[in-house]
Amino acid sequence: MIAGHILTPGGFVRGTLAWGQGRITQIDGASVTEMEVRADRATPVLLPGFIDLHVHGGGGADTMDAGAAVSRIARQHAQHGTTALLATTMTAPLAEIEAALRALAPACAHRESGAARVLGVHLEGPYISPDKLGAQPAFARLPALAEILALHAIAPIRLLTLAPEVPGALALIPALVGAGMRVQLGHSAASYEQAVAALEEGASGFTHLFNAMSALHHRAPGVVGAALAHAQHAEIIPDLLHVHPGAIRAALRSIPGLFCVTDATAAAGMPDGEYRLGRQTVTKCLGGVRLADGTLAGSTLTMDQALRNLVAIGLPLAQASARVSLHAAQYLGLADRGRLEVGAWADLVVLDAATLELRQVFAEGQAVAQGT
Repeated sequence: MIAGHILTPGGFVRGTLAWGQGRITQIDGASVTEMEVRADRATPVLLPGFIDLHVHGGGGADTMDAGAAVSRIARQHAQHGTTALLATTMTAPLAEIEAALRALAPACAHRESGAARVLGVHLEGPYISPDKLGAQPAFARLPALAEILALHAIAPIRLLTLAPEVPGALALIPALVGAGMRVQLGHSAASYEQAVAALEEGASGFTHLFNAMSALHHRAPGVVGAALAHAQHAEIIPDLLHVHPGAIRAALRSIPGLFCVTDATAAAGMPDGEYRLGRQTVTKCLGGVRLADGTLAGSTLTMDQALRNLVAIGLPLAQASARVSLHAAQYLGLADRGRLEVGAWADLVVLDAATLELRQVFAEGQAVAQGT
């Protein structure tokens, strides 16, 4: 049992939360306002554990390293409040993607003690536009349903990033959705009309909104315009380097289920220096990660910092919490994660009310991190 100001689906309560066998069994307390929560600096704040649907690495490890890399990544991000994540691949030769998925499959089946739950795979490439690679290596390829389903059979693909203008991509979306994948538009030079057509076929999200996609122009709205006009869900990277706070606020007003991701690389949680991002060498410095030509290449962001950044640009704490947990869970159709209520997994973070720094992290009822 743990006590504090608990964010429930009905708002904050001051009281206690208990769990058994990994799931919440009881929440007792009296309702309080968010203003009261923030004013009471002595009582900790309990929020749902963070859910990150776009994670390439952390702690010096990269998902494309295969081997034990995913264990290190899931442990590193648990230290920053992430209780569930999608291990995200890079564009690479097919054999390398297959090897990475084979290494990820056991982690998707069983949560390792002390680590975040790996919910599955986010396949970010190779079915993207060679004209919008961003930091992806130049191994983009045309999509083929049999090939994607074969990858899905190795490890569960929960999200797939697709450029809808790539030949054959649009026609595959219904079958991919039917196989249980969420299709996101990204790394794309598509027109507004092509992006809207993809949404009509069943695509349901956008990968790191604003980044590596055709931009908004008032006579050519592009993929960004399609997202702002039509999307129910989209990712965004709130490290305040990838997207200006003003653009984040515009997206928040336009996209009801906008959710935050880190796009974290192996450099997350590590000192400045050189790291791997798939086949690319990237450099961490000045709070970011870049290729040699200066292109942003993922991030060093962690989800606890994402929460603090959202609050810093003006979001109420409850709304910021939803953007780092609830909306991602809803997007994946997870009714028992991203919220603190009886029957849900006991995924929670305990924060200092004054600083929003982590004190404790619990994943499925297990203590996986202790703050200082």
